[in-house]
Amino acid sequence: MTPSGTPPEAARSPTQAGPATTPSPRLRLSSGAASYPVSQASDRPWRPAADVVFCAEEVGVSYGAKRAVRNITLDIHRNEATAFIGPSGCGKTTVLRCLNRMNDSIPGFGLYGSLRYHGHDLYAPGVNRVEVRRRIGMVFQKPNPFPKSIFDNVAWAPRNLGMKADLDERVERALRAAALWDEVKDRLKASALGLSGGQQQRLCIARAIAIEPDVLLLDEPASALDPIATASIEELVHDLKTRYTIVIVTHNMQQAMRVADRTAFFSLDRDQIGTLIEYDRTERIFSQPADQRTRDYITGRFG
Repeated sequence: MTPSGTPPEAARSPTQAGPATTPSPRLRLSSGAASYPVSQASDRPWRPAADVVFCAEEVGVSYGAKRAVRNITLDIHRNEATAFIGPSGCGKTTVLRCLNRMNDSIPGFGLYGSLRYHGHDLYAPGVNRVEVRRRIGMVFQKPNPFPKSIFDNVAWAPRNLGMKADLDERVERALRAAALWDEVKDRLKASALGLSGGQQQRLCIARAIAIEPDVLLLDEPASALDPIATASIEELVHDLKTRYTIVIVTHNMQQAMRVADRTAFFSLDRDQIGTLIEYDRTERIFSQPADQRTRDYITGRFG
């Protein structure tokens, strides 16, 4: 899709869907109106940029009466790795999960502000969440292979989405992209549960990219891995960002420095609500942070 030049929809109540900018036919597939608070557009004009994949403007998230995050404004750029860092409970994973609507099933979830993907409102009425998640894949903190063969793990999503043509080639391509093919090519019918932790995480990455998404979201993908497996995942991130846009949540600041082109620092405000403190090129965040709170966090004074 290409960014839309259509101005954003008029501001609307966060509890009532209103008219929205029409996404492209491939993204806007009938799925019914949202039954939870939906995005509220900013009154600032939409300025499309060729390399911007996500544009968040004054995004906030609540669960019922509890506000989880607020005032998140940032652009995420094509073919870059963007790291979300910050102390526990500051909303990093909440914001990450908003990018492919993984929070939708949580009771009381509401999103406010404007969150656009290639210029299209991700939370507009009628946007198909299955199509959103096909384009925006996700890998979780703990490896979660299915109790199936290695081959069937990678083939699961393509089969369910009707992408069955050349399935063997698709599985091999995904395993090669995840730097796992040479380790498993002779045991594709073996159980995925027999793989090591690092191999299981790379298998989950292969499973996510088997359907050729545009974006890959990684929620602390190496937090449960040993240093050797962690290094493999970090090397893989460098390789994958030539083909995908990557957003990674990490508590490891050294990891953010090693893999991320840009880094967003989140923390809690005076009301103990998660917010974005600073967002910049990674080298600037770690060498010349603009906010004292960022400096205190990366130097270990809190967090």
